Amino acid sequence: MFVDDVLVASPRDFGYFGEVLGSGRYAPWREAASQAKFRADLTRMIDLILAGRKEEVSREHAGDSASLRAVAALPRVALHDLDGKPIAAEDLANRVVLVEFWATWCVPCRSTLQWLGDLKQKYGDRLAILALAVESPEPQVRTAVASLSRDLHWAITDAATAQAFGDITAVPTLFLFDRAGKAQTVRYGAPPGLHEEVTQILDKLIEP
Repeated sequence: MFVDDVLVASPRDFGYFGEVLGSGRYAPWREAASQAKFRADLTRMIDLILAGRKEEVSREHAGDSASLRAVAALPRVALHDLDGKPIAAEDLANRVVLVEFWATWCVPCRSTLQWLGDLKQKYGDRLAILALAVESPEPQVRTAVASLSRDLHWAITDAATAQAFGDITAVPTLFLFDRAGKAQTVRYGAPPGLHEEVTQILDKLIEP
């Protein structure tokens, strides 16, 4: 969550995907006390920024913007596509890798997944895209994927795999890694500028 352009809370603060009780500042989120704490903190951040004290907020949350520390490099995970075939390391080697966590019940995910197909068409073999469904029944995943690009690596993943990437409590969540497997950015949700911002990063990572 951003106030202006300052990240004041990330999914980590509300717990981890697949855990009953998270370990973040506002976990367990379902408890009234946690929600009250978040509301108070958010109100304070907004008040500070409106008062012209944005730098103070930035300093206070400087560590939050380093959420990539939880996943500095592309995790080594065992994945199988929807046909049961393993997604081999060679499929990702020497390529920029985009990993998208999504769910069939996530409305914003639909347009994002269609956009990923456009990215794959634009960059071809220079870009590998893993579209990983979470908390979604297989029949529904197959139905959704049927009308989307088959050039993506589609797979259904579990909580353990999602946790290897760190903060997965919301979908869509997008991770981008360079050719060496080093993390470049992570984006939560589907804000209006997502497509343009990620495309700009990809243009720099992928040579024409």
